[in-house]
Amino acid sequence: MYLNPINKKLNKVDLKLKTIIKTGLLSLAICLALTSQSFARSWTLTPKSDVGFEIKSMGLTVVKAKFNQVQSTMQFDAKAPQNASTHLVMDVESLSFSKPLFKHMILGEDLFYVEKYKTVIFKSIQFKDLGNGKYNVLGHLTLRGVTKPVIFETTFKPSMSNANLLDVQASAVINRRDFGMKKGIAGVGDKVNLHLSGQCEMN
Repeated sequence: MYLNPINKKLNKVDLKLKTIIKTGLLSLAICLALTSQSFARSWTLTPKSDVGFEIKSMGLTVVKAKFNQVQSTMQFDAKAPQNASTHLVMDVESLSFSKPLFKHMILGEDLFYVEKYKTVIFKSIQFKDLGNGKYNVLGHLTLRGVTKPVIFETTFKPSMSNANLLDVQASAVINRRDFGMKKGIAGVGDKVNLHLSGQCEMN
């Protein structure tokens, strides 16, 4: 089939144009992906942050506990909460108690069983933006070797004194029996209030 020189040139121009368009679209897709990932900034909890729980019975606080060793990572930017994630590892042996007399019982085999289970782990699966700095952080809590879904009601606010800090408050309620702590203990309720209060620092 004969193609005159003009048609040959048009075909070459058309091929080059298609190549340029494909290359441009690919570059745009890569840029958008990188931009989306860049929104998620890296944060860690400051050492003064309070991570712990309260055990209640008949509506009254029985004992408060604090994890003194917590490893934390968080990827978060308020402009792109869909990219956010967090991972916390709490050392059970580091727990301190408002009422030390409860320590042996809480760390014992009927509850935390610290000799066998050394850590409590929370790993998020979704940050649900509720507006005004409030989020429902959905994730999996692993306690005493049992993993269950948990939702933390969470608030993030930029620190008024330092642009590299976020004020954070988070809370959730679990039933200790769901995590294998099934033995009835006089004066100890089934509901456990988990809390996190403090600041996250940008890495």
